[in-house]
Amino acid sequence: MKVYLATDHAGIRLADMVKDFLLKRGIEVESFLPQEAKVDYPDYAQKICKCVLNDEGSRGILICGTGIGMSISANRFKGIRAALCTDAYMAKMTRMHNDANVLCLGERLSGFGVVESILEAFLDTEFEGERHLSRIQKIELGGC
Repeated sequence: MKVYLATDHAGIRLADMVKDFLLKRGIEVESFLPQEAKVDYPDYAQKICKCVLNDEGSRGILICGTGIGMSISANRFKGIRAALCTDAYMAKMTRMHNDANVLCLGERLSGFGVVESILEAFLDTEFEGERHLSRIQKIELGGC
């Protein structure tokens, strides 16, 4: 699995931690980190969403101060199911029931230990399919 990682200026520390965590697990990471003091989170969400949509089986991780802006921006892309998770249970359930392909995190919301448990759940949990598949199809068709 390949993971695409991006942050705006408010998530640099957490992005560095996430990247190290992924690399230690042997996961291929392509990161988009800002070089300027202030950047706009929608620009980074767009980069990751395009990568995930063009690389079947990959996942994305987006970080900003709260994760809210990244989540809203990412979910504007057809085929992206981005979830803002603040604990491992949320990450597990969004993979099982929503087949989320993008995880959104807030640097100001969760400590590194909690984020590690969120990442483990997001990366290790498979989609259950079955009854959940029809719901995802409704989302993709705009039927909700």
